[in-house]
Formats: sequence, C-alpha cells, structure tokens
Amino acid sequence: MSIELLAPAGNLEKMKMAIKYGADAVYLAGPNFGLRAGAGNFSIEEMKEGLKFAHDRNKKVYVTMNILPHNDDLVGMENYITTISDMGIDAVIVSDPGIFSLVKELNPSMPIHISTQANVTNYKSALFWKKLGASRIIAAREMSLKELSFIHQQVPDIELEAFVHGAMCISYSGRCLLSNFMCGRDANRGDCAQSCRWKYHLVEEKRPGEYFPVIEDEKGTFIFNSKDLCMIEHIPELVKAGVTSFKIEGRMKSAFYVSTVVRAYRMAIDAYLADPDNYVFKTEWLDEVCKVSHRSFSTGFFFDKPGADSQNYKSSSYIKNYDFIGIVISYDEKNKTALIEQRNRVFSGDEIEIIQPVGPDITFTISGMVDEDGCQIESAPHPQMKFTIKVPEPVSPDSILRKKH
Repeated sequence: MSIELLAPAGNLEKMKMAIKYGADAVYLAGPNFGLRAGAGNFSIEEMKEGLKFAHDRNKKVYVTMNILPHNDDLVGMENYITTISDMGIDAVIVSDPGIFSLVKELNPSMPIHISTQANVTNYKSALFWKKLGASRIIAAREMSLKELSFIHQQVPDIELEAFVHGAMCISYSGRCLLSNFMCGRDANRGDCAQSCRWKYHLVEEKRPGEYFPVIEDEKGTFIFNSKDLCMIEHIPELVKAGVTSFKIEGRMKSAFYVSTVVRAYRMAIDAYLADPDNYVFKTEWLDEVCKVSHRSFSTGFFFDKPGADSQNYKSSSYIKNYDFIGIVISYDEKNKTALIEQRNRVFSGDEIEIIQPVGPDITFTISGMVDEDGCQIESAPHPQMKFTIKVPEPVSPDSILRKKH
C-alpha cells in the first residue's frame, strides 16, 4: 500500500523543510498561473534548485497552473509549459480545459492532476478527465468519504487526492466572486483577499450609517468564517475510501506550520501503514497540529454536510499557543551546544521544545545564551540573529525551537 503525503511549498525554504520533515511530494507555483499570488512562489531558478533538492531525495514536485484564465492570462503560457517540462517537473495541476489541452499538445507525456477548482464531484466527471489523459483527480472539497469511495470503485485506475488539513474556503471548491466584488482582487486568478473572513453588518437602505449585526445565533457575526479542516484522526477511513494522496493546505503558511503539520501526519500515516489491522490513533499527533497557528477544527464534508458547528461566528482570528523561536543551524557535539537562527524573541530561562526532522522531541530550559561575538546575552531580540545555547541532547540541523505562550 502506498500513501502520498503532499505538502504545500510557498517558497524554497518551506519546500525544503516540508521534505525534511516527511513529505513525499510538494506542490508549488512558479512566477505565473498559480492560485496563490500572495505566497512567495518560485522563480524559474528556484524551481530548478527545488526540483533537484526533491529528486535527490526521491521526492516529487507538482506545479500549480490552476487559475481560471482569461485570454490575457494565456500570454506566455506555452513558453512556461515548455520550460517546466524541460526541467523535469513530475506533474502539473490544472482546472481549465484550455490549459489542459495546451499541456497535452506541448508535452503529451506530462502527468496532469485535475485541480479541486475543477469541482469533480462525481464518477462521470472523473471518467471524463481520465479518458482525456488525466492521471489524478483532486477531489472537490464538498465530497464525502462515501462519494469518494464510489468514485474509486467506478474509476479505480485514476489516482485520488484529497485535502486532509488546512483552511476551508466558504465558496464552492474555491470558485469565489466575493473578493473580486468587494475589492477587485480575483480569487480565481490567484489574488484572493479572504473577504469571507471579514466581519459583516446589515445596513437598512433608508438608514445609512446605522449598522445592525448579522447574527445567526448569539455568538457573533462572522457568518462566512469556516473552521479549519483536520482529518489526522481519520487516516483509516481516508485510505479505505481510496484516497492515495493526502494533501495539506497552506502555501501562505510559515515554515514552522508546514514542518509541524507534515511531521504529525507523517507519524500517523507511518503508524497506520506499519500495521493497519492494529492501528490505534495517538492523541499526541493531534496535539502536535494544535501547536501551530490554526482555527478550530472540523472534518469538513467528509462525514456529513457542515452545519452551524463548522463555522466560527465569534472571531476570524487564529488560535496560537506556541511561538516559533528559531531553527538549529548546527550542533557542536564536543561542547553540547547548538547554533540557532532566531525567528522570534527568546530569553534565557525560557522553557522550550525542540522538534527534529528525525529523532525525539527535547524539552529543556535555556540556561544561558551567547551571541556571535562570544558575549553572554539575556535575550535574542532581533529576527535572523544567531546565538548559541546548551542543549542536553544532540540535535540535528533544521530542528525547530518553539515556546509555549
């Protein structure tokens, strides 16, 4: 049995961290044609570097070309497809039939994954894309496990990918006009302003300036604000439904987010694959994904249609219980010290946790800090500064330091 853990890569650093922390594949956007204009995204040179990094470790890279293009968006697309084809990209992700046909014309052997934006919600649609030459369907967010299972039964020779973790769009598989209408930023061309997360009030036509709260119940007014998806407790159900690629949302998220969530799902998936019949979920895996910035969790559409309890009416803010302190650059075994690149402020005397790409977690109190000039310091106040601390056990490079609020 083979299950792919697919991680978001908003930039080169996040891509490398995702792979180091256990992703089998990553999805990313080049300079154009993806749906996350606000992510760092990749230049052509960065894509080449990232692809080599992944392939050297037997990992895969998928490139998003899933905008819903207008005529102007097609300018330069042929050259771009040729460039990434020559580069050796493992697959492209598309939602538009025009882009699909262009990829097939320019590189008939390129694997094509049909984006969730294409809204595949039934087996006939899956069969349609399969006959055209698609190798994978990324299921619409509105699919239940029962529906996914039926598609798998009817079209068993097409791969099924599904989002299992991350933010949920309030609109139909992301096909949203709200951002475009509100502020002229087209979500379907990569520039969503997340208007669904705003706070709304009602204004009566003849009483301008008099606002009335829009309340579905007594809790508040964020009527479009969906909870985050989290399926880490339901690995067996996803596998039995025929899902072979578990996709994590979050190209706009931090390297800390990506590393932590990927690592938690890696542990859960590996435990299941090692012994499916005796698999038991460990609550520590759910605790891990709760240690990054997130909204309250739900299971989306997988078990039933989301109701009132799948929305957060009180606030659109995130739950954040831990700070990302820094990354281990190197470890000095002789002196038992680690060189840290700082990301958030940390003080001598703070209790911190270190999580590693491979190896046990380490919890300890910082007993002292030394800056690059060899001076004792009480805190590391400047982002990207480097400092040295004593660590009770050996740690590997790219380990992450975090601190509870």
